[in-house]
Amino acid sequence: MPTTREQDLKALAKRGAAVRIRELAHELGGLLKLFPDLEDSFDPDELPISFRLQAAGERPERKALRRRAKWTATQRQAAARRMKVFWAKRKRA
Repeated sequence: MPTTREQDLKALAKRGAAVRIRELAHELGGLLKLFPDLEDSFDPDELPISFRLQAAGERPERKALRRRAKWTATQRQAAARRMKVFWAKRKRA
């Protein structure tokens, strides 16, 4: 069974690969704008699914990001008061 470290490394490698694929897709788009005649030099069926979806104008589904709830002014003031008490006690100790 893989350890947590191995799982973390695999997740990081996967994230790095996804970033690199996006970079390559961006670079490919720039090259095709500069050299439009290169568009016929490869078979679209050999491209990854993300390229084909992008070409068709579709986007793969994305997971919704979890947003943190913003603190209200009252919550910020309460936290500030708690921290002042905390640091005052630390300073005295």
